[in-house]
Amino acid sequence: MTAPQPGSKIRPVALVTGPTSGIGTGFARRLAARGYDMVLVARDSARLDAVAAELKSDYGAESEIMVADLAVESDRIRVAARLERGVEFLVNNAGFGTSGEFWTAEPALLQSQLDVNVTAVMHLTRAALPSMVAAAKGYVVNVASVAGLLSGRGSTYSASKAYVISLTEGLAGGLAGTGVQVQALCPGFVRTEFHERAGIEMSSMPGFMYLDVEQVVGASLSDLEKGKVLSVPGVQYKSLTTVSRLVPRNIARRATSLVGRGRGRT
Repeated sequence: MTAPQPGSKIRPVALVTGPTSGIGTGFARRLAARGYDMVLVARDSARLDAVAAELKSDYGAESEIMVADLAVESDRIRVAARLERGVEFLVNNAGFGTSGEFWTAEPALLQSQLDVNVTAVMHLTRAALPSMVAAAKGYVVNVASVAGLLSGRGSTYSASKAYVISLTEGLAGGLAGTGVQVQALCPGFVRTEFHERAGIEMSSMPGFMYLDVEQVVGASLSDLEKGKVLSVPGVQYKSLTTVSRLVPRNIARRATSLVGRGRGRT
Protein backbone atom coordinates (compact mmCIF):
# COMPACT_ATOMS: atom_id res chain seq x y z
CA MET A 1 0.00 0.00 0.00
CA THR A 2 1.10 3.58 -0.64
CA ALA A 3 1.98 5.32 2.63
CA PRO A 4 -0.11 8.39 3.50
CA GLN A 5 1.58 11.70 2.69
CA PRO A 6 2.61 13.95 5.61
CA GLY A 7 -0.38 15.87 6.87
CA SER A 8 -2.84 13.72 4.93
CA LYS A 9 -5.79 12.09 6.60
CA ILE A 10 -5.33 8.37 7.17
CA ARG A 11 -8.17 6.51 5.52
CA PRO A 12 -9.93 3.67 7.35
CA VAL A 13 -9.23 0.15 6.08
CA ALA A 14 -11.73 -2.53 5.03
CA LEU A 15 -10.88 -6.16 4.30
CA VAL A 16 -13.11 -8.04 1.85
CA THR A 17 -12.79 -11.73 1.06
CA GLY A 18 -13.91 -12.83 -2.39
CA PRO A 19 -13.89 -9.31 -3.90
CA THR A 20 -13.26 -10.34 -7.51
CA SER A 21 -16.89 -10.92 -8.46
CA GLY A 22 -20.49 -10.52 -7.37
CA ILE A 23 -21.34 -9.34 -3.87
CA GLY A 24 -17.68 -9.05 -2.91
CA THR A 25 -16.97 -6.64 -5.76
CA GLY A 26 -20.08 -4.69 -4.82
CA PHE A 27 -18.86 -4.25 -1.25
CA ALA A 28 -15.36 -3.29 -2.39
CA ARG A 29 -16.75 -0.56 -4.63
CA ARG A 30 -19.19 0.82 -2.08
CA LEU A 31 -16.63 0.89 0.73
CA ALA A 32 -13.99 2.47 -1.48
CA ALA A 33 -16.55 5.11 -2.46
CA ARG A 34 -17.11 5.76 1.26
CA GLY A 35 -13.42 6.53 1.75
CA TYR A 36 -11.96 3.18 2.77
CA ASP A 37 -8.64 1.78 1.61
CA MET A 38 -8.89 -1.92 0.96
CA VAL A 39 -7.35 -5.27 1.73
CA LEU A 40 -8.52 -7.61 -1.04
CA VAL A 41 -8.37 -11.37 -0.43
CA ALA A 42 -8.94 -13.99 -3.14
CA ARG A 43 -7.18 -16.75 -5.07
CA ASP A 44 -6.89 -15.08 -8.49
CA SER A 45 -4.07 -12.52 -8.53
CA ALA A 46 -4.93 -11.14 -11.98
CA ARG A 47 -8.53 -10.42 -10.99
CA LEU A 48 -7.39 -8.92 -7.71
CA ASP A 49 -5.09 -6.59 -9.63
CA ALA A 50 -7.98 -5.57 -11.89
CA VAL A 51 -10.26 -4.76 -8.95
CA ALA A 52 -7.49 -2.81 -7.20
CA ALA A 53 -6.86 -0.76 -10.35
CA GLU A 54 -10.56 0.02 -10.65
CA LEU A 55 -10.85 1.11 -7.02
CA LYS A 56 -7.79 3.36 -7.39
CA SER A 57 -9.01 4.91 -10.64
CA ASP A 58 -12.64 5.42 -9.62
CA TYR A 59 -12.35 6.19 -5.90
CA GLY A 60 -8.70 6.93 -5.12
CA ALA A 61 -8.54 3.90 -2.84
CA GLU A 62 -5.28 2.10 -2.19
CA SER A 63 -5.47 -1.69 -2.06
CA GLU A 64 -3.34 -4.30 -0.35
CA ILE A 65 -3.64 -7.55 -2.25
CA MET A 66 -3.52 -10.90 -0.52
CA VAL A 67 -3.56 -13.98 -2.75
CA ALA A 68 -5.04 -16.65 -0.51
CA ASP A 69 -7.18 -19.77 -0.62
CA LEU A 70 -9.32 -19.77 2.50
CA ALA A 71 -9.71 -23.54 2.29
CA VAL A 72 -6.00 -23.75 3.22
CA GLU A 73 -5.10 -23.33 6.89
CA SER A 74 -1.82 -21.52 6.28
CA ASP A 75 -3.58 -18.96 4.08
CA ARG A 76 -6.28 -18.40 6.70
CA ILE A 77 -3.53 -17.78 9.26
CA ARG A 78 -1.90 -15.16 6.99
CA VAL A 79 -5.16 -13.29 6.51
CA ALA A 80 -5.97 -13.52 10.21
CA ALA A 81 -2.56 -12.03 11.02
CA ARG A 82 -3.39 -9.06 8.81
CA LEU A 83 -6.68 -8.58 10.59
CA GLU A 84 -4.96 -8.66 13.95
CA ARG A 85 -3.04 -5.54 12.89
CA GLY A 86 -6.39 -3.77 12.71
CA VAL A 87 -9.10 -2.96 10.18
CA GLU A 88 -12.28 -0.96 10.62
CA PHE A 89 -14.55 -3.07 8.40
CA LEU A 90 -14.51 -6.80 7.62
CA VAL A 91 -16.67 -8.44 4.97
CA ASN A 92 -16.54 -12.24 5.13
CA ASN A 93 -17.94 -12.82 1.67
CA ALA A 94 -15.96 -15.78 0.28
CA GLY A 95 -17.97 -18.97 0.06
CA PHE A 96 -19.18 -21.59 -2.38
CA GLY A 97 -21.83 -24.21 -3.02
CA THR A 98 -21.60 -27.43 -5.00
CA SER A 99 -23.91 -29.48 -7.17
CA GLY A 100 -24.85 -33.12 -6.77
CA GLU A 101 -26.00 -34.91 -3.65
CA PHE A 102 -24.24 -35.17 -0.29
CA TRP A 103 -23.76 -38.93 -0.49
CA THR A 104 -22.02 -38.70 -3.88
CA ALA A 105 -19.82 -35.67 -3.18
CA GLU A 106 -16.10 -36.08 -2.63
CA PRO A 107 -15.32 -35.78 1.10
CA ALA A 108 -12.38 -33.48 0.30
CA LEU A 109 -14.70 -31.07 -1.53
CA LEU A 110 -17.14 -31.08 1.37
CA GLN A 111 -14.30 -30.32 3.76
CA SER A 112 -13.11 -27.44 1.57
CA GLN A 113 -16.62 -26.02 1.53
CA LEU A 114 -16.78 -26.25 5.32
CA ASP A 115 -13.37 -24.61 5.67
CA VAL A 116 -14.27 -21.65 3.44
CA ASN A 117 -17.90 -21.15 4.48
CA VAL A 118 -17.51 -21.78 8.22
CA THR A 119 -13.93 -22.09 9.49
CA ALA A 120 -12.67 -19.01 7.66
CA VAL A 121 -15.60 -16.90 8.86
CA MET A 122 -14.99 -17.97 12.46
CA HIS A 123 -11.22 -17.55 12.26
CA LEU A 124 -11.21 -14.16 10.53
CA THR A 125 -13.97 -12.71 12.67
CA ARG A 126 -12.08 -13.78 15.80
CA ALA A 127 -8.92 -12.15 14.47
CA ALA A 128 -10.64 -8.84 13.64
CA LEU A 129 -12.63 -8.25 16.82
CA PRO A 130 -9.99 -7.49 19.49
CA SER A 131 -8.69 -4.34 17.79
CA MET A 132 -12.24 -3.23 16.95
CA VAL A 133 -13.36 -3.66 20.55
CA ALA A 134 -10.27 -1.81 21.77
CA ALA A 135 -11.07 1.07 19.39
CA ALA A 136 -14.79 0.95 20.36
CA LYS A 137 -15.64 0.98 16.65
CA GLY A 138 -15.86 -1.53 13.86
CA TYR A 139 -18.11 -3.45 11.50
CA VAL A 140 -18.25 -7.10 10.52
CA VAL A 141 -20.59 -8.27 7.75
CA ASN A 142 -20.78 -12.05 7.43
CA VAL A 143 -22.38 -12.97 4.12
CA ALA A 144 -24.73 -15.86 4.85
CA SER A 145 -27.79 -16.74 2.76
CA VAL A 146 -31.54 -17.17 2.88
CA ALA A 147 -30.56 -20.85 2.60
CA GLY A 148 -29.35 -20.62 6.19
CA LEU A 149 -32.84 -19.61 7.32
CA LEU A 150 -34.81 -22.09 5.20
CA SER A 151 -34.21 -25.82 5.42
CA GLY A 152 -34.59 -27.77 2.21
CA ARG A 153 -32.25 -25.81 -0.09
CA GLY A 154 -29.40 -28.26 -0.17
CA SER A 155 -27.61 -29.82 2.79
CA THR A 156 -24.05 -28.72 3.56
CA TYR A 157 -24.39 -25.24 2.02
CA SER A 158 -27.54 -24.47 4.02
CA ALA A 159 -25.93 -25.89 7.16
CA SER A 160 -22.82 -23.76 6.70
CA LYS A 161 -24.86 -20.59 6.29
CA ALA A 162 -27.01 -21.46 9.32
CA TYR A 163 -23.76 -21.57 11.33
CA VAL A 164 -22.79 -18.10 10.05
CA ILE A 165 -26.18 -16.69 11.05
CA SER A 166 -26.10 -18.28 14.50
CA LEU A 167 -22.51 -17.16 15.13
CA THR A 168 -23.30 -13.59 14.12
CA GLU A 169 -26.47 -13.33 16.16
CA GLY A 170 -24.67 -14.73 19.19
CA LEU A 171 -21.80 -12.25 18.77
CA ALA A 172 -24.24 -9.36 18.52
CA GLY A 173 -25.35 -9.99 22.07
CA GLY A 174 -21.82 -10.23 23.39
CA LEU A 175 -20.72 -7.09 21.55
CA ALA A 176 -23.61 -4.92 22.75
CA GLY A 177 -22.26 -1.65 24.10
CA THR A 178 -18.75 -2.10 22.64
CA GLY A 179 -19.27 0.11 19.59
CA VAL A 180 -18.73 -2.88 17.26
CA GLN A 181 -21.55 -3.97 14.97
CA VAL A 182 -21.98 -7.36 13.35
CA GLN A 183 -24.44 -8.42 10.69
CA ALA A 184 -25.47 -11.65 8.98
CA LEU A 185 -26.41 -10.75 5.40
CA CYS A 186 -28.89 -13.25 3.96
CA PRO A 187 -29.46 -12.71 0.24
CA GLY A 188 -31.54 -15.00 -1.92
CA PHE A 189 -30.74 -15.60 -5.57
CA VAL A 190 -28.38 -12.91 -6.87
CA ARG A 191 -27.19 -12.36 -10.43
CA THR A 192 -23.55 -13.41 -9.91
CA GLU A 193 -21.20 -16.23 -10.96
CA PHE A 194 -22.17 -18.29 -7.90
CA HIS A 195 -24.52 -20.86 -9.44
CA GLU A 196 -22.49 -21.21 -12.63
CA ARG A 197 -19.36 -21.97 -10.61
CA ALA A 198 -21.28 -24.49 -8.52
CA GLY A 199 -22.68 -26.21 -11.61
CA ILE A 200 -26.26 -25.60 -10.48
CA GLU A 201 -28.84 -25.28 -13.26
CA MET A 202 -30.94 -22.15 -12.76
CA SER A 203 -32.52 -21.51 -16.16
CA SER A 204 -36.06 -22.24 -14.94
CA MET A 205 -35.87 -19.90 -11.94
CA PRO A 206 -38.40 -17.02 -12.32
CA GLY A 207 -36.80 -13.65 -12.92
CA PHE A 208 -38.63 -11.98 -10.02
CA MET A 209 -36.70 -14.18 -7.56
CA TYR A 210 -33.39 -12.57 -8.51
CA LEU A 211 -31.74 -9.63 -6.79
CA ASP A 212 -28.90 -7.54 -8.20
CA VAL A 213 -25.64 -6.94 -6.39
CA GLU A 214 -26.25 -3.24 -5.78
CA GLN A 215 -29.60 -4.02 -4.17
CA VAL A 216 -28.00 -6.56 -1.83
CA VAL A 217 -25.03 -4.40 -0.81
CA GLY A 218 -27.21 -1.30 -0.43
CA ALA A 219 -29.66 -3.16 1.82
CA SER A 220 -26.81 -4.51 3.94
CA LEU A 221 -25.21 -1.12 4.53
CA SER A 222 -28.58 0.51 5.19
CA ASP A 223 -29.50 -2.19 7.72
CA LEU A 224 -26.08 -1.86 9.34
CA GLU A 225 -26.72 1.85 9.90
CA LYS A 226 -30.02 0.91 11.54
CA GLY A 227 -28.32 -1.60 13.82
CA LYS A 228 -30.03 -4.63 12.27
CA VAL A 229 -28.14 -7.85 12.94
CA LEU A 230 -30.04 -9.91 10.36
CA SER A 231 -30.34 -8.37 6.89
CA VAL A 232 -32.62 -10.04 4.32
CA PRO A 233 -32.65 -7.98 1.09
CA GLY A 234 -35.70 -7.98 -1.14
CA VAL A 235 -39.38 -7.96 -0.25
CA GLN A 236 -39.83 -11.42 -1.78
CA TYR A 237 -37.27 -12.93 0.59
CA LYS A 238 -38.50 -10.99 3.61
CA SER A 239 -41.95 -12.44 2.90
CA LEU A 240 -40.62 -15.95 2.31
CA THR A 241 -38.58 -16.06 5.52
CA THR A 242 -41.42 -14.57 7.56
CA VAL A 243 -43.95 -17.11 6.28
CA SER A 244 -41.51 -19.98 6.85
CA ARG A 245 -41.43 -19.15 10.56
CA LEU A 246 -45.22 -19.31 10.81
CA VAL A 247 -45.92 -22.66 9.17
CA PRO A 248 -44.93 -26.18 10.32
CA ARG A 249 -41.31 -27.02 9.49
CA ASN A 250 -42.18 -30.02 7.31
CA ILE A 251 -44.38 -27.83 5.09
CA ALA A 252 -41.79 -25.06 4.95
CA ARG A 253 -39.10 -27.62 4.08
CA ARG A 254 -41.08 -29.06 1.17
CA ALA A 255 -41.94 -25.60 -0.16
CA THR A 256 -38.41 -24.23 -0.01
CA SER A 257 -36.99 -27.41 -1.51
CA LEU A 258 -39.31 -26.96 -4.48
CA VAL A 259 -38.74 -23.23 -4.94
CA GLY A 260 -35.05 -23.31 -4.04
CA ARG A 261 -34.01 -26.39 -6.02
CA GLY A 262 -33.25 -28.53 -3.00
CA ARG A 263 -32.30 -31.59 -5.06
CA GLY A 264 -28.97 -31.61 -6.80
CA ARG A 265 -27.47 -29.09 -4.38
CA THR A 266 -24.94 -30.04 -1.73
